[in-house]
Amino acid sequence: MSSKQPTSRPRSTALVPDFSLADYSRFFAAGALCCTLTHGGMTPVDVVKTRVQIDPALRGQSLLKAGRQIVAKEGAPALLTGFGPTAVGYLVQGGLKFSLYEFWKRKLVQLAGSHEEAVKHRTAIYLVGASLAEFIADIALTPLEATRIRLVSDPKYASGLASGFTRLASEGGLRELYAGFVPILAKQVPYAIGQFWTNEKMHEIVNRSLSPETRKNISKPSELGITLGCGMVAGVAAAVLSHPADTLLSKINKGGGDTSLSASKRLVQLAREAGPRGLFVGLGPRIWMTVGLVSGQFLLYKSIKDALGAPDGVEIHGDGE
Repeated sequence: MSSKQPTSRPRSTALVPDFSLADYSRFFAAGALCCTLTHGGMTPVDVVKTRVQIDPALRGQSLLKAGRQIVAKEGAPALLTGFGPTAVGYLVQGGLKFSLYEFWKRKLVQLAGSHEEAVKHRTAIYLVGASLAEFIADIALTPLEATRIRLVSDPKYASGLASGFTRLASEGGLRELYAGFVPILAKQVPYAIGQFWTNEKMHEIVNRSLSPETRKNISKPSELGITLGCGMVAGVAAAVLSHPADTLLSKINKGGGDTSLSASKRLVQLAREAGPRGLFVGLGPRIWMTVGLVSGQFLLYKSIKDALGAPDGVEIHGDGE
């Protein structure tokens, strides 16, 4: 993912920069840290959001009210249920997603043949790059996400990540660990598209609204403010696009639907049972959570990349870039 700085800098004569394996390892490290820190920090919010989606007693309640009820009945530690799978899962998923987005965007720009063609088709590049990166990252994420949701939906299922993962694997094997792969793709690919495409587009809008002189002399606080603002809008888009599948994923990992059906048929079955309104249960709390996640990730990703000495990603914003 490129740094998205609204600054003016000379364009390289090469179509794309040459990234070494060390560069991609820095992209991976920055993505891994930004995602595990933000998702780990949001564990209490995610616990409440998931419980609102799958617990009839909490359905329709606000994030704050549902959280208070969980603490009153189960104690404050209940809000950290699933922290282990969340931290480990998004460490791997985040590293893969961000580094592979950098890889695929560079590769797709090369395939375009020229900078002008890349700019002309940049929307397709953003969409395909984000989708391919997320698809590969989700292969690693799915088993850990299944463990997390099982622990959140049934706190007595296991004591933590290792025991929960082992029990889930021994009882259901790969079929159970990857039962949520199709719905997790349906959730995470739209999420990644909302995250990366919207962020790219928002930076284009901001950059075009600023004069070349302003972009050249923009202050660090203003630059961070733009990164934060664009990330917040991207967070809203990511939440709305991915929420129906997020609801279905929670239901599947709780054991909902006919387990004899394939993942895709089970997904359709649960969607029909939930209905359009049911698919968006808990959207409000999830928007708040996702805005924090996405904006925080972009801020941390840039800061960690800079600290590690990683290069900027490929920029194809067109006029005003």
